[in-house]
Amino acid sequence: MDQDAPERPPTLLHRIAHKLIGAPRDIHEPSLFHKLSLIPLLAWIGLGADGLSSSSYGPEEAFKALGGHTYIAILVGLATALTVFIISYAYSRIIEHFPHGGGGYIVATHTINENVGVVSGCALLVDYMLTITVSLVSCGDALFSFLPLSFQKYKLFFVAFLIVTLVILNLRGVKESVTSLAPIFIIFVVTHVLMIGYGILSHIPQMKPLLIEFQGSAGQDISSIGYLGILAIFLRAFSLGGGTYTGLEAVSNGMQIMREPKVHTGKRTMTYMATSLALTAGGLFFCYFLFRIQPAEGRTLNAILADGVFGGWPLGGLIALITILSEGALLIVGAQAGFIDGPRVMANMAIDSWFPRRFAALSERLSMQNGVLVMGMAALALLVYTHGSVSALIVMYSINVFVTFSLSQFGMVRFFTKNRERDKDWRKHIVVHVIGMILCLTILVITIYEKFREGGWITLFITSLVVGLCYLIRTHYMKVRKGIRQLEEMLSNVPTTEPFNNEPVNPNNMTAILLVSGFNGFGLHTLLSIVRYFPNIYKNFIFVSVAEVDSGSFKGVAEMEALQENARHNLMKYVRVTRQHGFPADYRTDVGTDVVEGATKLVESVVKEFPRSTVFTGKLVFKHENPFQRILHNETAYAIQRHLQWDGIPSVILPIRVNI
Repeated sequence: MDQDAPERPPTLLHRIAHKLIGAPRDIHEPSLFHKLSLIPLLAWIGLGADGLSSSSYGPEEAFKALGGHTYIAILVGLATALTVFIISYAYSRIIEHFPHGGGGYIVATHTINENVGVVSGCALLVDYMLTITVSLVSCGDALFSFLPLSFQKYKLFFVAFLIVTLVILNLRGVKESVTSLAPIFIIFVVTHVLMIGYGILSHIPQMKPLLIEFQGSAGQDISSIGYLGILAIFLRAFSLGGGTYTGLEAVSNGMQIMREPKVHTGKRTMTYMATSLALTAGGLFFCYFLFRIQPAEGRTLNAILADGVFGGWPLGGLIALITILSEGALLIVGAQAGFIDGPRVMANMAIDSWFPRRFAALSERLSMQNGVLVMGMAALALLVYTHGSVSALIVMYSINVFVTFSLSQFGMVRFFTKNRERDKDWRKHIVVHVIGMILCLTILVITIYEKFREGGWITLFITSLVVGLCYLIRTHYMKVRKGIRQLEEMLSNVPTTEPFNNEPVNPNNMTAILLVSGFNGFGLHTLLSIVRYFPNIYKNFIFVSVAEVDSGSFKGVAEMEALQENARHNLMKYVRVTRQHGFPADYRTDVGTDVVEGATKLVESVVKEFPRSTVFTGKLVFKHENPFQRILHNETAYAIQRHLQWDGIPSVILPIRVNI
């Protein structure tokens, strides 16, 4: 190694990135998990805002579907609040039985099968992409409600700016993004409690005339369209307001970021979310009816309601403006759920080989950088496709979320049915999931029937494409895994002709440093290739491995320790095999989120210990390589080689052929 080699200067891109998203985090910091985890209040803000913010567009869509039968809003409001509590309680049960997160994807995979799991996961993933877009478009609608109509042409640019801003915030880390947006959440809660509370209380003296009006309108409809007609209107409005319930699954998906004890924190967060959403959404339906709210071009129903409630107050116009501004701002916070949970769904699916492995990786800020970037780009694409139409987005949004809801509830029904002998209270627990499944399927079927031609087909088409892509990716990974396993079986049977070598490694001898991951045919092939192509040159073999901390292992101190122990165990196998072939061998290991940076530093320290060294690593090669394979298999070997060459350390990449 060239001792005088200059230190690699940070590139302009790295300097800009550190300014925007902050300096790298220390993975070895003892209190890291405690600092990054969320208490129930912060989890309510970060994940519950998605559910609460849906009150800005869900009740509006349902109320508009009632047409002139506005008295039914009272029934829809009560049904909506009840449904929120039922689905929330069902997801609290999911949190108990699947405390490590993953939500609908993990539930469907483990309780039904992996094929249903990938459908649920893809539906959930597309849903989170839509979460970002619909939340931020609704934010634009709310804020532009107070601007002249001539400003509407700038709304799409404003929403695109918000998407980019949230991408940057989430690259900094979940807790930082949630904490910075907390004041917005608090203002929303205070202003909407005031608006809904005063709106209902101010009409208490008029309750008797209102009750008479309700009975009169209901009687008129019974005589003209009958009970079935009223039921049809109710069910249509109830289903088209399905956007109200989106976000209720966010807590069960994001359990990894909860503070210990995770289950207790998750269930408390779920209670906060359900109570706040049920009261807000149900209260808005009551207020729409009480204040005779009618749709108006360029204005949301909540903006009209705020004017009606605060119109007679001193500074009423300002209070109404703050209320709607907080609503628009909360929708920004609600979009956070897409950036928090969307990448986690990708990471869980990447661990199971449905997505490229790089989506399970963590950045130096311990955020799922690749997933955040994909969610941002997808949200921008959906914004352009729908031209910022909330109605079109909500249709797409509602269908996908209720696909996941329905599969999750069906999965839990199967779970309790299979475990009825071990759980004496299984009948009590299964009831809520049966009711939840019926409600979710009802909303899903009616929404698809009503809105299939108005945009419902596109969300089913997009989700089907993602499912198909997942199968292509997994099929490729399975073929590669099979090829490597065959290679491992063949190489593990190579007979040893030398006695077991117990000699210590000698720093003065020529040393081969092998970069390996786990104990597999990949590493064994590299070892035997060195012995074959460089006979009698290398006397020592040092195995180097960086245990990559990804979303699957970054859950707590115990998981990190298990990751390190597993890396040491695998390296000891390499050492034993090498000594069986007559060569002195040892290993060095570390943990980190960036394999390239971690391996480079680790190799540099080994080279100082063994100056006469050459670094070897392997790379999969295919007979007919294509861009698809390059996406699925990263260029880690070349990246490490470039870093080592800068430091003057000789490095060799050995090809490993896989016939697939």
